[in-house]
Amino acid sequence: MDSMTAPRPHTWARHLGRIEKAFLAGLILYLVLRLAAPESVLALVLALAVYILGVAVAARLARKGISKAIWRLRNRVIVAYLFIAVVPIVLLIALGFITTYIITGQVAGYLVTAELNRRTEALRKPAEELARIPAAHRPAMLAAMLPFYKGAFPQIEAYIRDSRELRVPPESRLGAAPEGWGNTHGIVLRDGRQCYSWARAVSPGTEVILAAPISRDFLAGLVPGLGTVAVVLPDVPARKAASRLPEEQRSKRRNDRVPPPYNRADITVTGFYPIPLQIWERPSAAESATLTIQTRTSAVLGLVFGHNAFGNLMEMGQLGWWVFIAISLLFLLVELISLVIGISITRTVTSAVHELYEGTQRVMQGDFSHRIAVTGNDQLAALGVSFNTMTANLERLIVVAKEKERLQSELEIAREVQGQLFPKNVPDLRTLQMTGVCHPARMVSGDYYDFMHLQDSTLAFAIGDVAGKGISAALLMAAIQSTMRTQLTAGMPAAAAAGNGGVRAQHSTARLVAQLNRQLYSTTSPEKYATFYFGMYDDETNTLTYTNAGHLPPILVRAGESQLLEVTGTVVGAFQFAEYEEQKIQLESGDMLVAYTDGIVEPENEYGEMFGEQRLTDLLVKNASCEADEIIARVMEAVAEWTGAGELQDDMTMLVARRI
Repeated sequence: MDSMTAPRPHTWARHLGRIEKAFLAGLILYLVLRLAAPESVLALVLALAVYILGVAVAARLARKGISKAIWRLRNRVIVAYLFIAVVPIVLLIALGFITTYIITGQVAGYLVTAELNRRTEALRKPAEELARIPAAHRPAMLAAMLPFYKGAFPQIEAYIRDSRELRVPPESRLGAAPEGWGNTHGIVLRDGRQCYSWARAVSPGTEVILAAPISRDFLAGLVPGLGTVAVVLPDVPARKAASRLPEEQRSKRRNDRVPPPYNRADITVTGFYPIPLQIWERPSAAESATLTIQTRTSAVLGLVFGHNAFGNLMEMGQLGWWVFIAISLLFLLVELISLVIGISITRTVTSAVHELYEGTQRVMQGDFSHRIAVTGNDQLAALGVSFNTMTANLERLIVVAKEKERLQSELEIAREVQGQLFPKNVPDLRTLQMTGVCHPARMVSGDYYDFMHLQDSTLAFAIGDVAGKGISAALLMAAIQSTMRTQLTAGMPAAAAAGNGGVRAQHSTARLVAQLNRQLYSTTSPEKYATFYFGMYDDETNTLTYTNAGHLPPILVRAGESQLLEVTGTVVGAFQFAEYEEQKIQLESGDMLVAYTDGIVEPENEYGEMFGEQRLTDLLVKNASCEADEIIARVMEAVAEWTGAGELQDDMTMLVARRI
């Protein structure tokens, strides 16, 4: 029986290829040489050849085994499911591990860097205070201050140079900084070896330096319990010397503060975080050091969420078991859903196509009210929903078009109404010319300007910018104009009866703006506010009294020079009890005052650069001798050329007053 079933040598040998035969022959020859001459060069060469041939044979056997295993369709489907389901899961697990590793390192680096920056920033203020106080008080203040900072900087040192040099502690090697350093703080590398957290402040005749060496103990104390923290310096001799330490010592130094793991999955994580580095000997140089943090995910999570809460979540055995059960139940549910979908998919495809065909025929006949029945939640159902949405949109299109025409006509009416609100007549004053213009970015504008000639020789004028655009901003603009004109005209009879001095007392710009602020605050929603500049010019004394409520500072051009008129208060309508001040300025002959909104200076070009206040000022100084209308036209043209866009980015409003 055995002689009948045992394969003959020549039978299986005929199925071997050349590579398999060469491998067997080489293996036999290698074994012989191994026994006869184990130290010969031929045995070494033959071992290498056998290794290469063995890899090739293993690859061919694996290929044949896979081809035989997937010959059956069922096995092919199983392999396909493995590639579709298992491989992505493995990749997701790997991605999750890599992401966790990277995020853990980055979060650890952030925690250390944030604490290091906070402590370094804490040195700046005392250094500046020491530089500012009299020299006689510095030793006492330094003696009282340094113990307070010992907790954050155990080895803190101080150096003060004024008429004499003071070092604390006296044996400190800290000295004057090289030429070129100013007021600064940060991390500095001195002598190419030691990093310091330092702050330097200077005042006339005085230099103050506070510094603390950044040692391993100091870094470990920044975030206790995190792990081992070290600073990797640029290519300096100290770093080269450290690299020559024995591997056992370096490994011990790297891991001496790494917390113990919660379980086997809680591996050591190494994070890298760059920090800016100053060079003591080269004030203008800037280098970059690297913080290396060796920690564990459990340590970072414990610091972020709290160790007690995190410890309850670290029962990994129970957690893993319940996760496995949940995934198994989810897979079973997916299989059942797939079976149901597979049975009904044929009918859903054909019925959905038929419904879509019927729907398109009804639409071709002009029946946009037809809707097809939608069942399921797949791409065909989404296509049916899209068809119903399309027909509904077409049905609403006519209504929308009519509504758009109505809104367009109403906007035109609103634009005409708003155009009537802007002043039409130029005030006739003996010593002042006033010109204003507003170019809205939309149909209506949220910008505001107005001027009003009072009964005496006083001219009141204003410019504002309402937050937002469109109809709501235009309505608030109209409310502001109505309020200001009401306040001005309401006090005119009493002011006229009181005489010229009464007018000045009655019309206080600060009081009028404060009243406007209170009224807007009480009658508008909290998000509605406006910047507002209000001025009153006395034609007899040539005095301009103004209050600037958060508006852009107007530009005064005088004798070829420019000056900004300061802001005297916050925006109107935002704070109920805001207080405002008023300023006075004497206008001289030839002076030009230009008030404007942010639509002039904030438009950006294609590179994201704003037109800016400086360009506007230069343009006004250059064209100061031109007429006001020409100045406004040139400014508008310059802004349009700057943006290169056909449409305005914001409402553009200018008010030009020239002293004759």
